[in-house]
Amino acid sequence: MMFLIIFVFGLLFGGILQFAKLNKYDTISGLALRKDFAVAKAILIALGVGAVLINLEIGFGLATYHTKPLIFGGIIFGGIVFGSGMAILGYCPGTLPVSAGEGSVDAMIGIVGGLFGGLIYTLILPYFHGILGPDFGNLSLKTLFLENTSWFYIFVFIFSVFFILLSFWIHKKEKATNIKWAISGIALAILNALILLTEVADRPIGASTMYPYLVDSVFGITENSYFSKIQEAGHWELIFLSGAVVSGLIFSVIRKDFKFVLLYKNWKIYKGNSSLKRLIWSFIGGFLIILGARMTGGRTSGHIISGGMQLALSSFVFAVFVFAALLITGRIFYGKNIKKLS
Repeated sequence: MMFLIIFVFGLLFGGILQFAKLNKYDTISGLALRKDFAVAKAILIALGVGAVLINLEIGFGLATYHTKPLIFGGIIFGGIVFGSGMAILGYCPGTLPVSAGEGSVDAMIGIVGGLFGGLIYTLILPYFHGILGPDFGNLSLKTLFLENTSWFYIFVFIFSVFFILLSFWIHKKEKATNIKWAISGIALAILNALILLTEVADRPIGASTMYPYLVDSVFGITENSYFSKIQEAGHWELIFLSGAVVSGLIFSVIRKDFKFVLLYKNWKIYKGNSSLKRLIWSFIGGFLIILGARMTGGRTSGHIISGGMQLALSSFVFAVFVFAALLITGRIFYGKNIKKLS
């Protein structure tokens, strides 16, 4: 029964992303190119709505916090590596399976690269674990107001309003008319809050742990402390992302736009028509996003969105380095002919 519930959550997750095309290469690479801000806007409104929902349900004893510690070296280096890979690949760990289900060949190759990245991380972790620190613990807005609940909820409301207003300010500056990003962002917040409930799954949405879990299982690299640590989350995410793959397939068939595609519009404009070049960079991008995600213990859905909703300091620091690396890499990798937000 639980398998089916998790699978359905994956279906919903995939459907939410597809509704506003948040899983598409052109949408995510468009953010790196500073041409399309749908992803950033959806994340901001998800943070705003989710912060209220999640902190209220935790306050009523219906859920518990699942924030990630501020492991300074890992957050910085991992954020830079992840953001760079995201710009090159045009996907993140959670959107890869959805787009693969729609027939995106570059996403499929990105998954292969991600699995390889997960494998390499498992093998090299014992040798560079020291550079990931220091660990400052699970710092969040809640830890600052531990003894003053009233002020805590006042600040939650302030943060919530700020994120929501910022998303619409960007929307106005972008001069866009489509508001599907807002609907998807709110839906992501509700889905996160639902899954976090103690009586439902008692965990945040996540994706990147699946990659090392799956590849380590296949190659039998399971007799170590790292695999023991990720086993439960990885198994959950494998089922969840299987639902996301099926979601991509089902909805693309319903829309009658399922097809195998390697080169999308932004890639052709900025990088040309070489299929081999796209295959190589898709693999490299997939490798980088999982390597970076594992260094920080999270990624877009699990760290920035789920962690941000819980107002975890580690998630906000990670987001700063991810988006800085995303934009810088976008300028370098795709060239300087980028349309700026004006």
